Amino acid sequence: MHRIKAALTALIALALGLQGVQAAVPLPQGAEHGMVVSAHREASAAGVTVLRQGGNAVDAAVAVAYALAVTFPEAGNIGGGGFMLVRMADGRQAFIDFREMAPGAAHAKMYQDKNGDVIPALSTRGYLAVGVPGTVAGLELALGKYGTMKRKALMAPAIRLASKGFVLDQGDAEMLAEGAEDFAKDAPSAAVFLNRGQHWQAGQRLVQADLGRMLAQIAARGPDAFYKGEAAQRIVAASKAHGGILTLEDFAAYKAVERKPIECDYRGYHVISAPPPSSGGVVVCETLNILSGYPLGELGFHSAQGVHYTVEALRRAFHDRNVNLGDPDFVSADIGKFVSPAYAAELRQGIAADKATPSASLGGITIGKEGASTTHFSIVDAAGNAVSLTYTLNDWFGARVTADGTGILLNDEMDDFSSKPGFPNMYGLVEGTNNAIAPGKRPLSSMSPTIVLKDGQLFMVVGTPGGSHIPTGVLQVMINAIDYRMTLTEAVDAPRIHAQWMPDVIFHEADALSADTRAALIAKGHKLEQMDYWNQVAVIMVGAPALGREPRGKMRLYGAIDPRLPVGTVDGY
Repeated sequence: MHRIKAALTALIALALGLQGVQAAVPLPQGAEHGMVVSAHREASAAGVTVLRQGGNAVDAAVAVAYALAVTFPEAGNIGGGGFMLVRMADGRQAFIDFREMAPGAAHAKMYQDKNGDVIPALSTRGYLAVGVPGTVAGLELALGKYGTMKRKALMAPAIRLASKGFVLDQGDAEMLAEGAEDFAKDAPSAAVFLNRGQHWQAGQRLVQADLGRMLAQIAARGPDAFYKGEAAQRIVAASKAHGGILTLEDFAAYKAVERKPIECDYRGYHVISAPPPSSGGVVVCETLNILSGYPLGELGFHSAQGVHYTVEALRRAFHDRNVNLGDPDFVSADIGKFVSPAYAAELRQGIAADKATPSASLGGITIGKEGASTTHFSIVDAAGNAVSLTYTLNDWFGARVTADGTGILLNDEMDDFSSKPGFPNMYGLVEGTNNAIAPGKRPLSSMSPTIVLKDGQLFMVVGTPGGSHIPTGVLQVMINAIDYRMTLTEAVDAPRIHAQWMPDVIFHEADALSADTRAALIAKGHKLEQMDYWNQVAVIMVGAPALGREPRGKMRLYGAIDPRLPVGTVDGY
């Protein structure tokens, strides 16, 4: 991503770097009936076509997810996994966990050498980095329980886009170029994602015949075609041939599961978000609960005091995330406590108005890094059903290997586990066992698909990629809309900060903080560091383009896609 980010820096800094934010930012795109916001124009169009045909938001989500597996191979996938949050107009809600799982032969020391040192890149590149994919199972579970249309119809756009190809635009070509060096090292990947050894260019047609064939098998036979058919057989054979540990038994045993979402309230809004094995909902709700005790709107956008309180809240929420959370099938945690207003009030007592809390003083253990290259899409249909879906290969293009004859890029999700529990990490803290590798375990995630209600009615559908920056990206868009009354595009485009527990630093985008604000934060004891762009928020707001504004004509849905990547669209009707 570094080359793309560098190319975008000047343009986005110009668009985002206005301290008041309210300058020439366009109003969000509107629609009357249904809307899809995703990372690729073809996927958004596929979803809107389903909505026009009478399908609901879950039907559209299945179409979009499979289309992104073709058009956005950076993170869209059938070789990875993720989470889907569903909120039906009749009040039903569900969180579908299709996170990848560690293979049966996985163990806590599998990425260490004989001296116990972690071997670089072993958990990020190649077949040993691959967890058992969950996307196909997750989409099927959602469709069977909450959808209305047939799988074949919903997968038809993805099959067409793969088999007949689609024409690349400049953003597509730039994104594919990010993986070119590694694609050249893997012949099946090079055969698809390089054009006879060269970078793909805008205007050329990318055809993925093998992927189209795999998708057609899934459309005809369902998940068995993936988990018990040719796809699994080819992936397992490639894994065995290249030092991996995946087995047919691992694929046959995989199950997507439905879990109870995290819920909390913030200034009259009801927030529904992701439970473990995602930490996103806990971080979002715990942070919001703490911030509810401070008048952010009066303090002003990115004021020194407002940023200070936000960072202190994030510090405590991420501390609880790292110390306590993990796959709920392996780790027991008192989630109700962490998202309760009483606990937030207790934490708020430890926050000084004029002094930063040293993160190390909170004690405990930490966990390793998390891949940031995910993708998210948001959907609302004509009836008011909503889907917020985040899924991933972990790093851009995952492990950067493609099983021969499948066209399926595989994840490197094993890197989201702690590779060496019980030893000091780079910050001098000890990694615990909550997120240690174990057979059948799902790694802890930060993905935060979120839905917000107001007076029982749908208000916002939001999510983003960005690794540990995901909860902070989601959080800031919500706060920008609710506390600072920004239009949806202003809320998304506004420059962001990021803070967690460790490292003990406030990261900030270029021009996110004025010189005076930076000086005031430093005086309180904070450390500051400029960061690059991490998120691509995809969000829909219901009712009006901003709080206190009137709808634009008959439009009831308003969408925005983050400008921080050169791809992505809002589409609706």
